[in-house]
Amino acid sequence: MQIISVQVQDDYVQNFMSYVHNHSKDITISKDKNLEVDPYFYKRQKELQEIRSDIKSGNRNLTSFEDFENSTNKFEKELELKYEN
Repeated sequence: MQIISVQVQDDYVQNFMSYVHNHSKDITISKDKNLEVDPYFYKRQKELQEIRSDIKSGNRNLTSFEDFENSTNKFEKELELKYEN
């Protein structure tokens, strides 16, 4: 048995389900639990894999927590100065 993903146009779902029902001995439909929790699960997974690959290859750099904290603190101070009353 092979597992595939199928996208069906909204206006064709009923026809598709009828087809599946008529061929139910050959087709099993199940919900993808990942997509139930996050409809963009596989898109996000692909993006994260690309980021990880870029980091490993040196095409993308990670920021240390210390640098991130310093930048955030600087930005926070700038906002406080800009919006203080």
